[in-house]
Amino acid sequence: MENRKNILTDTFGRKHSYLRISLTELCNLRCTYCMPEEGIPLSPKSHIMSFDEVYTIAKTFVDNGVTKIRLTGGEPLVRKDVNIVLEKLATLPVELSITTNAVIVHRFIDTLKACSIRNINVSLDSLIAEKFNKITRRNNFEVVYNNILLLVKEGFNVKLNAVLIKGFNDNEIVDFINLTKTLPISVRFIEFMPFDGNKWNKEKMVSYAEVMEYVNNAFTKDEVLRIQDAPNDTSKNYKIKGYKGSFAIISSVTNPFCDSCNRIRLTANGQLKNCLFSNSESDLLTTLREGKDIKPIIQKAIQAKFKVRGGMDTLEKLEKPQLHTKNRSMITIGG
Repeated sequence: MENRKNILTDTFGRKHSYLRISLTELCNLRCTYCMPEEGIPLSPKSHIMSFDEVYTIAKTFVDNGVTKIRLTGGEPLVRKDVNIVLEKLATLPVELSITTNAVIVHRFIDTLKACSIRNINVSLDSLIAEKFNKITRRNNFEVVYNNILLLVKEGFNVKLNAVLIKGFNDNEIVDFINLTKTLPISVRFIEFMPFDGNKWNKEKMVSYAEVMEYVNNAFTKDEVLRIQDAPNDTSKNYKIKGYKGSFAIISSVTNPFCDSCNRIRLTANGQLKNCLFSNSESDLLTTLREGKDIKPIIQKAIQAKFKVRGGMDTLEKLEKPQLHTKNRSMITIGG
């Protein structure tokens, strides 16, 4: 039993119990920080995991210590057989959750409930329709916002993920927090991170300290409450006194949380990434299709994990394009 657990423990003693599975590279939005303006070359359909392959690989991870699986994309709900994927994964003894842009989530309310999916992360980077349209390159603000309200009404635990970009939506930080006054949601501010094709630079990034400056200018010290972070949490969590919801900051760049990382990622074409920032990948799908054991590949990938951000352990290294442009675009990794 101990040996089975060890394949998900890296050389720094971090136990990886959280698997994020991208179901598709397709998306019905075109967010600028996620997808390059010119688009991306998609994997051939034959290279994408089937629902049986998703289940088989997921079960291997669960058998070896994974207790939580989050489904991502692209947009996971645009996958044609997503209902089957959800139903199969729901049979595993694991906490199942999903990240969505909420454009079509209203069609899946019953399925999500039937599969005991209660925790839903929704990507929303602006509360202003015009800005939403600009960053997503689509005109879906009203349906997304209404679907967020629907998810809350239907009893789901909703987290809103907002990627902050200086000069674009940083002036909405307080507006986002004020959503939590009447809505029992968690708004999470995410630092803009470097990926291939998203034109990242440090000047566009809104740091943890800058977010808190906005917060402290809008609320008194007594109103801003620091609340308990969950084990292995990527975020620093707060709430405003008397508000129903909370807010958090995910500072992957300025304050990395690598010491307690328990996350690994599986791309839609069956590649294991041991870190979001890592340039390297391990091919599980080919090995699975050859009828071979994927556990040795998983163990090798976990053992190769760097201590910090795929080896980019300083902000100076993050600023070198030759290091992060070898990584995938975010849309083909999975959020």
